[in-house]
Amino acid sequence: MPVEMVCNAFDISRSSYYEYRQRRKHVNVERLALKAQVNRLFTKSRSSAGSRTIKGMLNDDGVVIGRFKVRRLMSELGLICKQPGPHAYKQATVERPDIPNHLAREFTLGRPNQAWCGDITYVWSGQRWSYLAVVLDLYARRVVGWAMSSSPDADLVVKALDHAWEQRGQPEKVMFHSDQGSQYASRKFRQRLWRYRMTQSMSRRGNCWDNAPMERLFRSLKSEWIPALGYRNLPEAKKDVGGYLMDYYNRQRPHTFNDGISPVAAEENLKILSGMS
Repeated sequence: MPVEMVCNAFDISRSSYYEYRQRRKHVNVERLALKAQVNRLFTKSRSSAGSRTIKGMLNDDGVVIGRFKVRRLMSELGLICKQPGPHAYKQATVERPDIPNHLAREFTLGRPNQAWCGDITYVWSGQRWSYLAVVLDLYARRVVGWAMSSSPDADLVVKALDHAWEQRGQPEKVMFHSDQGSQYASRKFRQRLWRYRMTQSMSRRGNCWDNAPMERLFRSLKSEWIPALGYRNLPEAKKDVGGYLMDYYNRQRPHTFNDGISPVAAEENLKILSGMS
């Protein structure tokens, strides 16, 4: 069928048709490179990163790009991120009389090492559950300590606290907040807090909102990173979970609370601003 007849049928000029053919022959190298970067970051996030997260990562790498363009590239690549569904939190008002809720949901702080929070979750590893204890610095939502074991006992939370205390240079006058779990109320853990000169705070019974940053961290870990069938054994789980917490989550993953930068970057920005003032 002659080109002129087809162009007349669609009411377009022949020059437009030939220009379109030329464009199809031309390979947009820059766009292909961007697609490769988007695909690499999406794969690295284990299919959890959306357009906002990938935009932040690209910006950190020096690539100037908007969220709309990232969304278009993800659509062209057929990339669909997985996100956790809503979580139903219980409401409660009962505090421990001996360990009040000193934090009182004051999750926004002015500097690191003012308040840490901790919690325990479970991870399938081989033929049984393993348990993960994490310590989070609330200033920039940075993971500062963690520990895993096959037993959810006081030793587990003490190891996570010891890790955090050493990692952060043995700070003093830190508030440590947790739920009312028996591990955090144990004599061994409370003695460790006393040794480190830390103030203990506890959520109201059954109220997950009182420790919401930890809840969000665990939801992100389980929805973004941990394989659907868990791990083959505890050593494999430790290596992979540790990589997520201390590297990907702390250093690479943009955090909404930090205006789209990672926790480590947020703390470094504070150091720069403090040095300028």
